[in-house]
Amino acid sequence: MQTGEDITALRKILDMTRLFSLFVLAIHFYICLYPAFAGWNWTAGITDRIVGNIARTGLFNSLMKPKLFALLLLGISLVGVKGRKEEKIDVKKQSIYISCGLLLYLLNGLAFYCSAVNTVAVLYMLMAVSGYLLILTGGVRLSRLLKVKLDKDVFNKENETFPQQEELLENEYSVNLPTEYNLKGRVRKGWINFINPFRGLLVSGTPGAGKSYFVIRHVITQHIKKGFTMFLYDFKYDDLTRIAYNTLLNNLSAYPVRPKFFVINFDDLSRSHRCNPLDPADMEDISDATEASRTIMLGLNRDWIKKQGDFFVESPINFLTAVIWYLKKYRDGRYCTLPHVIELMQRDYKELFEVIRMEKEIEVLINPFVSAFQNNATDQLEGQIASAKIGLARLSSPQLYYVLSGNDFTLDVNNPKEPKVICVGNNPAKLQTYGAVLSLYISRAIKLVNRKHQRKCSLVFDEFPTIFFNSIDSLIATARSNKVATTLGIQDFSQLKKDYGRDQAEVIMNIVGNIVSGQVTGDTAKQLSERIGKIVQERQSVSINSDDTSTSKSSQLDFAVPAAKISALSSGEFVGMVADDPDNPVELKSFHARVINDHAALKLEEDSYRPMPVIKEVNEDMVEAAYQKIKREVADLVADELTKQKKVQEAMGVQHADHQQEEPAVKKRNSKKSSKPWSA
Repeated sequence: MQTGEDITALRKILDMTRLFSLFVLAIHFYICLYPAFAGWNWTAGITDRIVGNIARTGLFNSLMKPKLFALLLLGISLVGVKGRKEEKIDVKKQSIYISCGLLLYLLNGLAFYCSAVNTVAVLYMLMAVSGYLLILTGGVRLSRLLKVKLDKDVFNKENETFPQQEELLENEYSVNLPTEYNLKGRVRKGWINFINPFRGLLVSGTPGAGKSYFVIRHVITQHIKKGFTMFLYDFKYDDLTRIAYNTLLNNLSAYPVRPKFFVINFDDLSRSHRCNPLDPADMEDISDATEASRTIMLGLNRDWIKKQGDFFVESPINFLTAVIWYLKKYRDGRYCTLPHVIELMQRDYKELFEVIRMEKEIEVLINPFVSAFQNNATDQLEGQIASAKIGLARLSSPQLYYVLSGNDFTLDVNNPKEPKVICVGNNPAKLQTYGAVLSLYISRAIKLVNRKHQRKCSLVFDEFPTIFFNSIDSLIATARSNKVATTLGIQDFSQLKKDYGRDQAEVIMNIVGNIVSGQVTGDTAKQLSERIGKIVQERQSVSINSDDTSTSKSSQLDFAVPAAKISALSSGEFVGMVADDPDNPVELKSFHARVINDHAALKLEEDSYRPMPVIKEVNEDMVEAAYQKIKREVADLVADELTKQKKVQEAMGVQHADHQQEEPAVKKRNSKKSSKPWSA
């Protein structure tokens, strides 16, 4: 530990070293310029004897020896200088001072080329002293330079780097993304290994962050190459559908049973298959109808999601359930399609109630509505049913009716005997209309997928908040054992909260095992930063005063990827965490890296893609004919049921009249029998 006495002694030693340097230089001047000093009468006998004794040491035998020795002593004195440090010292300027000083100091021997003795002496000493002073000035200034560069890493990038997985871990289910990342200023190669996609994969990022191009497309291609069946929701049809279709064509050999490819698209009917999401064969009990009804109504009225349980939310759902189940039971589900449900619900209340009351299983569901109708509670009835009728009326479209009333395929995607790759396409311009119908397809497909003893299946939902599925959290939690991998694409946590409500959105965010995120802001960035965790980071501080400079270093835990850094990620740059399993443990689960895509190869691949094939030439007449047919079938159904009910009532009325005519005759006979004893 230094004390004040130690510092004072050191300073005295340095000052003495510098003075000795000047003394050596002065003796050198006296010896080599003695004729000039003699001419100026600056000599003395005692001085000559002292200098003569010093000269016998051999140090002054040449011109350069004493100058170099004096320069060495000056350098030693400068090394120990400790002054007040300055951050803004111009190193280049001080280096120029020292360089010029060395030139003047070492080349002052050129003065001997002058003829006059006095001129030589003055020029020689002036050049040496000037050079000495310039070296001293530059050296002292450089000694004040703050050697600790606090601003070297302004954004703390190197301090926030951490080791990541560099080994490729692959299995029959994995999705592997090549990456490059920064570790202490060095760029290294790595891998993001989603070795257990059955624990759910959440892909988030603002528009343009690269969710589809860098992550989701690789999930689609790698899963198809490994023989997965697939249900794909393509928000911007047909961006992802073309990738899935062409990848499947090139990898049919990966499947033990040749899979079939199906598309649902409401805009181009010639390139769309037809499928009935309310297939009666797949509805085992009335709970299936309830689930379908809830999906449709909440898909049409997204604000109802946060009001589930309210009277005016549950009432239209129950009524729609009753209509669906009635059509399921009517003639073994001959007319059990969503278009028939829509048309039947648009009928007059009196006709509708008389028809559906004939099915005893739904009597409990429709009793409140029938009671309100019989008691002339029109306002209440409209509040209960009108919201369902108005919402479903938006789906009354010939194009929708045509697709929804067909039966080209079933939704059991991962059936081992009939494996499928199904793509359903949305249109951002018609999101409000198509979203509810596609939600119904997804809801019915997921119920059929999440069963035992099926093929491995991948569910991919791009822009997941644009559709509604009420039990996505239970799907992720329970489908793992059935080899169902779920991939959800969202833009931001706030978007998920807006469309699904805070509670369900938080469950989805917390239950997903694998998460990869591009640029996001706000609460999403904070949650991701906390989820990735903290690492040990070095901290450095400098204290400067008039006497000394002190530097301190420490280490502490801090966020590996701060929320501000997540908010500033570039396109293709992702952070997140992977989940492992007991058979494939992953030590380094967190990552902050740039996904490497071979852009040229992907461009060539996309250029070679085949366009989506025409499935069947469909014209407007065919679509209109199917539309009118459904309307006629519903009208005939109502008419037949009312006629049948009328005949039953008439038959019951005749029986009642016969009974009334028979009753007086019986009474007359009984009265005659009872009068005989009296007459006797």
